[in-house]
Amino acid sequence: MVKAIKGAYLKLKSNLDQNDYELIHMLEIQCARNDQITLKLELDYKLSDAQNRTADTLISDINEFMYFNGEELIGYMGICSFGGITQPLEITGMVHPEYRRQGIFSKLMELVVAECRKRNAEEILALCDKKSISGQGFLKKISAVYKFSEFEMYLNHKSYETLEKQQPSGITFRKAVNADASEITRQNMVYFGDDSEEENEDSEDRGILLPEEEEKRGMTIYIAEKEDRIIGKVNLQMSDGGTGGIYGLGVLPEFRGNGFGRAILTFGVEKLKDAKATEVMLQVAAENGTALNLYKSCGFQETSVMDYFELK
Repeated sequence: MVKAIKGAYLKLKSNLDQNDYELIHMLEIQCARNDQITLKLELDYKLSDAQNRTADTLISDINEFMYFNGEELIGYMGICSFGGITQPLEITGMVHPEYRRQGIFSKLMELVVAECRKRNAEEILALCDKKSISGQGFLKKISAVYKFSEFEMYLNHKSYETLEKQQPSGITFRKAVNADASEITRQNMVYFGDDSEEENEDSEDRGILLPEEEEKRGMTIYIAEKEDRIIGKVNLQMSDGGTGGIYGLGVLPEFRGNGFGRAILTFGVEKLKDAKATEVMLQVAAENGTALNLYKSCGFQETSVMDYFELK
């Protein structure tokens, strides 16, 4: 049964506070349970980012779009940007199951797209679980163009513990610092096809990802080395709920085929376990068969598929 909206109003913000986080997370749980889907909202990352911003670094861009009925949050859409200003803006949203088919999602989408255009975004990507009938239908209706899919995978701890942990010798790991920003940008270009502009001495103006700033937001980047040569990297994140995330893992082409990817992955898992992660998850592009097979062989299992659509 559709509930009537009697006291609708919108709240638009540049970043989240703790109260916003809790309201959005409660709505996320309701929608995920009702639709049996996964939502990629990046709430922990966003809250950590907001808490570590200082007064002189506050941004004016609007990233959080909340739709209320009285005191109840019944709709939400958020904008995320990873890796600097050259990267696509990612948007994800949801509407309370009992308040759908009243134009809430369309209104939020209208506001979000206008904000993205104001920023002159080179690309806008809408994320939708493959199993979301309403989400997939809406994106088809607005002629969004399918781009790619990404598997979300969780570690089966029992399977992982039975694996042979012998690793190639001589690999060391160190936390990345801001001086590594250009190297990380270069690796992202190799692994994920970043179309970053040529390097510029002023990293902050270009929006290059700065590792020390990312660590304040909860994402720690590690550089993998062998015999003083950089061979790859991995990004690790712990959420407040106890889930550890592995992102941005890669081995440079000239070092592949030596078991280094497995070594970096195992390092990430062990590091997150040391941090008391109760669950370990990662995401991988569906077309990346090599990485997908590696993760499966290390005990990870597919739990959901996220589709990415470009908004023209």
